[in-house]
Amino acid sequence: MSEINAVVRETHIAAPPETVFAFFVDPDKMVRWMGIRAELDPRPGGRYAVDINPSVRARGEYLEVVPPSRIVLSFGWEDDQHVPPGSTTLEVTLTPDADGTLVRLVHRGLPTGEQREQHGHGWGHYLQRVRIVAGGGDPGPDPNANPPSQS
Repeated sequence: MSEINAVVRETHIAAPPETVFAFFVDPDKMVRWMGIRAELDPRPGGRYAVDINPSVRARGEYLEVVPPSRIVLSFGWEDDQHVPPGSTTLEVTLTPDADGTLVRLVHRGLPTGEQREQHGHGWGHYLQRVRIVAGGGDPGPDPNANPPSQS
């Protein structure tokens, strides 16, 4: 698939792919690095719902799940006319290397450069957090879980 106009982010995690994979499919593990609530049905056709905070909610469907190396899902935001649920595709690949796992995230179908920039920043933030927690650390509280109020 083309990566023109896609958001591509990579990180290395000092843990095997099986450990890293669990942080993408187990709701209890996921909320340690992203969101305040997660409902996940990680199988083709299964749905997911991840609440980053009470007003920012990701929704979509799993398209492909290949433990422990690949997840492809539709992606979007509830109540968002620019990136509604199912309007984009997110692909996460986990490749073992000598001392852990290379995580590669590709987000395709974002409609504008502004959306790609915003999502690129967000995925950079969350890949850093999953790198810490899957590697055995504590990423601390997520500032996106309790954003400052808009005055």
